[in-house]
Amino acid sequence: MIPSDLPILFEQQRDPTANRMAAFGAENPDDRKAFMARWDRLLKTPGVTARTIEVAGDVAGHILCADETISYWVGKPWWGHGVATGALAALLDEIDVRPLQARVAKDNFASLKVLEHAGFHTRGQDKAFAPGRGEEVEEYVMVLEPAVAARAS
Repeated sequence: MIPSDLPILFEQQRDPTANRMAAFGAENPDDRKAFMARWDRLLKTPGVTARTIEVAGDVAGHILCADETISYWVGKPWWGHGVATGALAALLDEIDVRPLQARVAKDNFASLKVLEHAGFHTRGQDKAFAPGRGEEVEEYVMVLEPAVAARAS
């Protein structure tokens, strides 16, 4: 991820439909100062892996792993085109940390499908305040376990 990607990512997070779908975005998606401060902190934190998702040279979103938790955001023009699935697969090839966790609103079926396709399974359920909806929502806690080596017989 490079700093010049951040203004594009900021504009993507301002989309009301995307915020509702993601549910757990920024408290105030229009607060550029808070957005930039968050990313400045993330990009300086050891152990955080953050990548820009690009499609044909365009910034399509971001994906990151922080504190053994995966999160991602894909701009609306790229929804339904396998962009999140591909980005998650690439990140999982890059990082060795397992188990990994992800949280997803129960009604965010597209994100749930992305996580399941990558091998995540539901570990539990929770409720949390979702700034993108202004209310508490039910979520799945998803986990990707370490691969178990096959035993020779």
